[in-house]
Amino acid sequence: MDYKLIFNSLISEAKSIAILGHLGPDGDCAGSVLGVYNYILNLVREKHLEEKLVIPYLEEFSNKFSYLNGYEDVVHEPTDKSYDLCIVCDCGDDSRLGKFSIIQKNAVHSFCLDHHITNKGFAEYCIVKPEASSSCEVLFDLLEEDMLDKNTAECIYTGIIHDTGVFRYSSTSRHTMDIAGKCMSFGFDFGKIIDDSFFSMSLTQKKVMGKVLFETESYLDGKVIVGSIDAASMKEYGVTNKDMDGIIDNLRTTRNALCAIFMYQTLNRQYKISMRSNSDDINVALIAQGFGGGGHVKAAGCFLGPSIKENTQKLLSEIEKQLNK
Repeated sequence: MDYKLIFNSLISEAKSIAILGHLGPDGDCAGSVLGVYNYILNLVREKHLEEKLVIPYLEEFSNKFSYLNGYEDVVHEPTDKSYDLCIVCDCGDDSRLGKFSIIQKNAVHSFCLDHHITNKGFAEYCIVKPEASSSCEVLFDLLEEDMLDKNTAECIYTGIIHDTGVFRYSSTSRHTMDIAGKCMSFGFDFGKIIDDSFFSMSLTQKKVMGKVLFETESYLDGKVIVGSIDAASMKEYGVTNKDMDGIIDNLRTTRNALCAIFMYQTLNRQYKISMRSNSDDINVALIAQGFGGGGHVKAAGCFLGPSIKENTQKLLSEIEKQLNK
C-alpha cells in the first residue's frame, strides 16, 4: 500500500482536517502534530489548493515548545464537529486520545502515523514503523519533500531529538540522521532548540528531580532502579505532570542499571509509570502492554494503582521473569 500517496491524496481532497496526538504530549507528539499542520498550510499556499479548515487538537503542553509555529493555534478542547479527515500522530491506541477520540470517530476518513510497536491499527489507514526513531521520522517519509518548509522542518527536528534523546538512543539510524540534516539545512538554530526544549529545566524542576534522585531505590542487585514522587510532594513543589520531563532519562543513565522506572501520581491517585530499558533482555513494551499501556521495546509506559510499593513489586516481578528467560 502506498501510504505516501494515500496521505497526500486525503489531504488534497479534504476540505476540513483535524490533527490529533496522544494525551500528555511530548516533543515527538507536539512535533508531529504541528509538523502536519505546517505542512498542510504550506501545501495550500504553494500549490494553490482550495482553502482548508485545519485545526490541531492537543491537551495543554509545555511552553518550552512555544517556538514551534502553530503552538498558539492548538485547540485544547474537543468538538463534535465532523471533519473530512482526521490525522492521528504518535498514538498507538485510541484510548490514548482521551476526550479527543470523538473527533477521530466522527471523521469521514482517518489516517494514523506512528512508531509504537503496540499500535492496534485503530484508524482507517494506519502506517506504523516500530523501527523508526520517532513519529516525526515516519511523518517525514510521507511528505512531498519539495513542500517542506522551515516551520515544518523545525517541528520534525524537534520530535526526532526528543524521541532519540538527542541522537543517543538505539533507535537512531543513518536515515534518522539524514532527515535531521535535511531539516537543519533550513537554517534554524538547532543548538538553541536542543538546549531550550530538551536540556533546559526550571529551578523547581531541578529541585523535584533532586528529590526523586535522592529517594531512588535499586533492586535486583542494582539491575533495576525505581524513582517516584507522590501527589502531596508535587503539590508542595507546585509542579504538575508537565514538569516531569527529563527525570526518567536521568535515571536511565545510572551505571550498571538494566532498567529504570519512574512513577508520579496523577489527580485520580493512580501512578503514571515510565520505563526505560538498557538491555536487550528487557522488553518494557511487553510489560507496559500487560498493564494496559504501550510503547517501544526500550521505552514504554502505563498506569498503575495508588501504592508505590505494590506497583514496584508488580513491575519487578515482570522484569525478573524476562531476565530469568
